[in-house]
Amino acid sequence: MELSLIGLLFIGLDRGNTGIVVNALVALGVAQLPPILERDYGIPMDPALTLWITAAAFLHALGTVGIPGTQASFYRNLWWWDHLTHALSSSVVAAAGYATVRALDEHYEGIDLPPKFVFVFVLLFVVAFGVLWEVLEFVIGMVGELTGGSVLTQYGLGDTMLDLVFDVIGGILVATWGTAYLSDVVGALTDRMDGESEPS
Repeated sequence: MELSLIGLLFIGLDRGNTGIVVNALVALGVAQLPPILERDYGIPMDPALTLWITAAAFLHALGTVGIPGTQASFYRNLWWWDHLTHALSSSVVAAAGYATVRALDEHYEGIDLPPKFVFVFVLLFVVAFGVLWEVLEFVIGMVGELTGGSVLTQYGLGDTMLDLVFDVIGGILVATWGTAYLSDVVGALTDRMDGESEPS
């Protein structure tokens, strides 16, 4: 996927398309997170988790490029592409929120978070992040209209509402099955917190 992202970067440079270039660079940066988290912070990143994170960034960048040989992006031509990328990206955000709040729950003896609270927290965390993203998308879109080089595009209020719906779907999936897939990450975060809180 990283090689493909480098290819997308060159496509953006060839087309002179700032949006493709920026999105490919951001996706390449996100693709570097799993090895950095594992190497520098001891957070276990199995192949499935690495693929999950990388795929979210890759599909978003690919959506800005679209069909080779045309100027039509997947975001504009495939009605479901935006929904897929929002659900996948929000599930990664939800996983980060889930792992963090579970690690805090396990680290601090004075904190006892019931599973229902964690479920609601993950959903609120995803919605808050989704709203922040939509505001950022709107501002960047407005700046793009003024400068003539759009990096993110907003397709109207209806699209924003649908984006938030699919953000919630991604959050529900993680809140429901997070324990099954993120236990190792939660354990590593808890161990790290335990190690940092020990007196030297």
